[in-house]
Amino acid sequence: MNKFLNINYLKTGSSRQQQAFKEIKDLGIFKKLQQYDPLLAGTIPIGIDIATSDLDIICYCEDHLEFSNLLQKTFGDQDDFQISTKINEGYKVTIANFNGVNFPIEIFGQNIPSKEQNAFRHMLIEYKILKEKDSIFIEKIITLKKTGLKTEPAFAKLLGIKGNPYKELLKYD
Repeated sequence: MNKFLNINYLKTGSSRQQQAFKEIKDLGIFKKLQQYDPLLAGTIPIGIDIATSDLDIICYCEDHLEFSNLLQKTFGDQDDFQISTKINEGYKVTIANFNGVNFPIEIFGQNIPSKEQNAFRHMLIEYKILKEKDSIFIEKIITLKKTGLKTEPAFAKLLGIKGNPYKELLKYD
């Protein structure tokens, strides 16, 4: 969905989305990560975030050492900055976490184009489902999230999807 390829839609969204836009701009995240094709994924773009939701920024990263060094240099002075590189589901990933002014922030890089990463694909599928469902469904998702359930398992529970919710949601049509 083209809407999510540029964060400008956040400027006219909910107050929380507007706050997210301001924080991303104030920190210069997308500008500083431009070469890594950053995209905002997760619950904030689709309006099902809760108070503890973070800004999930996914990036296309081929050289993890270079990416790590840039993240350390650029955001290493942010509150509670942490960075790690590990293998996740067969892919090398680099993840930086820190606290912005209003949001916890996670920057995630892997050697898969940003638009093809599961986080972005999940968000698009969830957005499509939300557009097809009513406000009661949306409130149930948010309520499940407030009880500690992650987003994909919450969708799977309400939709009756069996098996691994992260894998099965990608098949949902």
